[in-house]
Amino acid sequence: MDARDVPQSARSLAELFQRTAAARAGQIALRDSGGAVELTWREYAERVRRIAGGLASLGVRRGDTVALMLTNRPEFHLVDTAVLHLGATPFSVYNTSPSTQIAHLFRNAGNRVVVTERQWVTTVGAAGGAVEHIVCVGGEAEGALTLADLEARRPEGFDFEAAWRAVGPEDLATLIYTSGTTGPPKGVEVEHRAILACLRSGLDLPHLGAGARGGRLVSYLPDAHVANRYFSHYLAMAAGASITTVADLKTVAQVLPAVRPTVFLGVPAFWYKVQTALTQAITAQSGVRRRLATWAMGVGRAAADRRASGRVLPAHLAIRLAAADRLVLRRLRARVGLDEADAVITGSAPIAAGAVRFFQSLGIELCEGWAMSESSAGGAINRPGEIRPGTVGRPMRDVEVRVAADGELLLRGPTLMRGYRGDKERTAEAVDADGWLRTGDVGTVDADGYVTIVDRKKDLIVNSSGKNMSPANIENAVLVSCPLAGSVVAVGDRRPYVVALIVLDPVAAQALAPGDEDTAVLARLPEVRTAVEAGVARANATLSRVEQIKEFQILPGPWTPGGAELTPTNKVRRQVIAERYAAEIEALYRR
Repeated sequence: MDARDVPQSARSLAELFQRTAAARAGQIALRDSGGAVELTWREYAERVRRIAGGLASLGVRRGDTVALMLTNRPEFHLVDTAVLHLGATPFSVYNTSPSTQIAHLFRNAGNRVVVTERQWVTTVGAAGGAVEHIVCVGGEAEGALTLADLEARRPEGFDFEAAWRAVGPEDLATLIYTSGTTGPPKGVEVEHRAILACLRSGLDLPHLGAGARGGRLVSYLPDAHVANRYFSHYLAMAAGASITTVADLKTVAQVLPAVRPTVFLGVPAFWYKVQTALTQAITAQSGVRRRLATWAMGVGRAAADRRASGRVLPAHLAIRLAAADRLVLRRLRARVGLDEADAVITGSAPIAAGAVRFFQSLGIELCEGWAMSESSAGGAINRPGEIRPGTVGRPMRDVEVRVAADGELLLRGPTLMRGYRGDKERTAEAVDADGWLRTGDVGTVDADGYVTIVDRKKDLIVNSSGKNMSPANIENAVLVSCPLAGSVVAVGDRRPYVVALIVLDPVAAQALAPGDEDTAVLARLPEVRTAVEAGVARANATLSRVEQIKEFQILPGPWTPGGAELTPTNKVRRQVIAERYAAEIEALYRR
């Protein structure tokens, strides 16, 4: 059976998993990047059976919820899938969440079981709620069962086969808790039917279908985010791909060349760092090597631009491209670890069009996409050969996108959520009677169906002259042009001009000033200030006059995902930042 047909006919993710596990029994399903764990689909399925039985012995039944607070490791996939087979609902908690926020999630979800690691047992215990059992992965902890203990339990009368066959399309597959940029996280209820519909749409895309079927995936982003669940966990179930888990986010760049994924999702910050590293590597070369690399990138860019405009490559350009690819470009792709990737995707936040064009020059078709937790990762995406930098592509199969009168993008399709858990009022505000989801994004849809995101509806800067601007556009310009910038926040609402708060990327800053590790010290160094100033100037050259940054302040930082300034998915908490750094902002306008 073609992988594209499997989500079509399966009633649940449990059924989807069982079909794939049977068809791919002897092939590798799960491994960790360190090589300590490697499981075939047969072994994966057997562990799922045992864990499901153990959970059933703790009283987990259809309709219950189970919390997971884990790093990226094979056990996440084992436990999450086992919970699905019971008709229960697994959901993930960001590892950076404090006990107070975890308590809110547990109250909303009503879970009695938590699966976590020893380092968070105390944090989870302090959250309280209705939790009765804590399962500890990777070691022992006081007051907790080990995963081995759980697997050894044998519930009397438990029928695993009957349990998973009873799971239906309307059962909840997961809860995705939103990042909470404007308030407490909302629990997005995602049904099996929505994930299956999203898998159908994804596998219908030739590049994603080709890369996923029996391919190689990398799991390194938080599983509390719908994107990582879709592009590793669920996609593997549908297409029989193998998953390599990466516990330490900092090692992803080293892992990619070893895994050589066939499908890979990166966030903009990752692509900017890769772009900077490759650019510096080319610049560091001399003589013939440098001229050859520069020539090859130019040929790649010319070919990409021509294809983007729908024109056929003339014979002379095709010949030069083949030579450039043989001599330089394929080696650069291999260096990144994406030389065998069919689908290379960027999402989670807007990416600068210049970065997309840079990777196109390498022969890497960086396909920007757009979706939401509320749409179960279903939305719009660019396709290889049809990429229009600056857009998020065209809607996926069965997904509709239109623009409301006020410019807000509306989305409708079978991938939409059931609603926000325990919050009918906010559910009604988000989805209207005709099934259109108010995305909160302002954008456009052109005559060819390409969707362009302008900004978040509530994030637009309207200066004192009434000019509307996208802070994300300004911030991305700086992130592309200034390698030292880790986070950038543009400010200018009801102000005469734009200013910016900049937090350093610790690694890049330390490379400029070896020996200093404290970002507060680095922020005060004259050479760092000079380098950032040059980066801002380069960014300003790409912006309209009204968007240009007139003043900036380097903050001591660091800002960490899940901290006061950033959500766990690295989105800036603008209101919090505006309040916390009010004095610094006012000082910029007094200069």
